Amino acid sequence: MLNAPCTPRDINLPHAQHGLRCVCFEVNMIQENTYLLWDESGEAVFIDCGAFYPHEYDAIRQFVAQHELRPVLSLYTHGHFDHIFGAQFLCDTYGLRPLLGSADIPTYECADMQMQMFLHRALPLQLPQVERGLAEGEAIPFGHQRIQVINTPGHTPGGVCYYLADSHLLLSGDSLFRYSIGRCDLPGSDGASLVRALQEKILALPDEILVLPGHGPETNIADEHVGNPYL
Repeated sequence: MLNAPCTPRDINLPHAQHGLRCVCFEVNMIQENTYLLWDESGEAVFIDCGAFYPHEYDAIRQFVAQHELRPVLSLYTHGHFDHIFGAQFLCDTYGLRPLLGSADIPTYECADMQMQMFLHRALPLQLPQVERGLAEGEAIPFGHQRIQVINTPGHTPGGVCYYLADSHLLLSGDSLFRYSIGRCDLPGSDGASLVRALQEKILALPDEILVLPGHGPETNIADEHVGNPYL
């Protein structure tokens, strides 16, 4: 993984509004999905920047510069180490401090401990202070878009999904994967809470909503209704 190229993959957004675009960078040793969204305004948002290796930083910087984007937000679906490796990079490069669900700030702050538990070794992990916690239902503006915060605790105590209703897009982090859900055998996780949140909040969204998860391929709400054995 160390020498793997970090090539941005364009995500097809059939219902995009105001020129919304999205690319995915698959990064770090856990193959985490880092998303970059922007629209015709030029303002851009990072979601779950897990970039760890220098060539991943370079790929992101080059893409932003080539497309003349203005990064304005650094959002995280939860505080696990593989999703926040790039938080300091975004802070140093673009002056962006992290925003994530309020109940997951403790998870973020102890990311070095969970990393050692998971990887059985210590790796460099410098983290900036969180800008602030996000609340259920909060609408975060950028460009011509609005990102709604949906609390989906269970994989972590304060995990969230980000919903762009106008563009029929959901970024689910590690709460929901294609035909699967996030691990619930980790410290602070709760399987019953995660399943309940997904059934009551996420499966209630329109069938055509495109779901971009924290690992693996995209899916949609219709497919998860019929093919997800956990839901």
